[in-house]
Amino acid sequence: MHFILHLTNDCNLACDYCYVCQKKEYMESGTIRSAALLAARQGQKTVGIGFFGGEPMMCRDRISETVEYCRTLEREYSMRFHFKMTTNGTLLDRQFLEYAARERIMIALSCDGTQKAHDRHRKYKSGAPTWEQLNRVIPDLLELHPYAPVMMTVTPETVQWYAQGVQELWEKGFHYFICSLDYSGDWSDRTVRILAGQYRILAKWYEKLTYRKEKFYFSPFEMKIASHIRGENYCHERCELGRRQVSVAPDGRIYPCTQFAGKEEFCIGDVRKGIDEQRRLALFLTNEQTKPECSGCAVLERCNCHCGCLNYQVTGSIQSIPAILCEHERILFPVVDRMAERLYKDRNGMFIQKHYNQIFPLISLIEDLKR
Repeated sequence: MHFILHLTNDCNLACDYCYVCQKKEYMESGTIRSAALLAARQGQKTVGIGFFGGEPMMCRDRISETVEYCRTLEREYSMRFHFKMTTNGTLLDRQFLEYAARERIMIALSCDGTQKAHDRHRKYKSGAPTWEQLNRVIPDLLELHPYAPVMMTVTPETVQWYAQGVQELWEKGFHYFICSLDYSGDWSDRTVRILAGQYRILAKWYEKLTYRKEKFYFSPFEMKIASHIRGENYCHERCELGRRQVSVAPDGRIYPCTQFAGKEEFCIGDVRKGIDEQRRLALFLTNEQTKPECSGCAVLERCNCHCGCLNYQVTGSIQSIPAILCEHERILFPVVDRMAERLYKDRNGMFIQKHYNQIFPLISLIEDLKR
């Protein structure tokens, strides 16, 4: 189970595709303690705590306060917390990065690839670009957090730099890429065609690295490969709308995902009273219903249409699928499946280990530690 703490809705940037309402709301100490206590009482051996926003680094003291309190709960409840944070990176410094490394806080960095792509949307409130500041902190981030994932958002305006951006970030030292489209963007036939071309370029890049036995994770491809290999079992790993992760708004109210925070109709409890299990189950079951436009689709179980968070963000309903999502899946499936088929038929060792050996991540980590 993961509890995502929206420490604030405030942010020092004004990214034009952001879905968070930027209000100067901050989570109080009492709310943090109640959320951590609720998490500890879940009866699980490990529980995740995520720091989110807005920009969580605007609440730097709250992060250390949360970690310190969670350490006391670990001893009391004989369990372990693990921590993660998603940040725009502009407020990171070496002191915090060293602290995060000591406390094992995983840091995910929002960065949109090339300088042109990144600065197209991710700007300070003054309108000034942020790439240069981010570029200065990346070496320290990767030195102290070599497994830090990078979060890329691809928009119609930046899609032409998609593959170049991934490759440039790889050259900087990132190995874990979480990439998603801005589904609410103004996608056209032309930009969709460009997107298809970018995925073909990325497939060649993926194959090249795999043959070189490089260790990396590129989310759009990995997820589709997993959906083919695991078949029906893959449905247990997709969005479950509050079953495995909840978001806590600054006021302490609980929601099934980050996109819903502050939307009263999706509230499923609060940190002091706990989670309303009936409400959570009702939302989950509603989201699990097959959407009318998906009926009879051959790749329904492999498709990202089950993500109620994404659907709501774009269409305003968890039961309505954005047209660009269907178009994206139709583009992605054949590119990934043909690439994976080639690697499998060639009996590529890295590909087989990565996708068919369940303990490969552990083996990989042990190998890295021995270096």
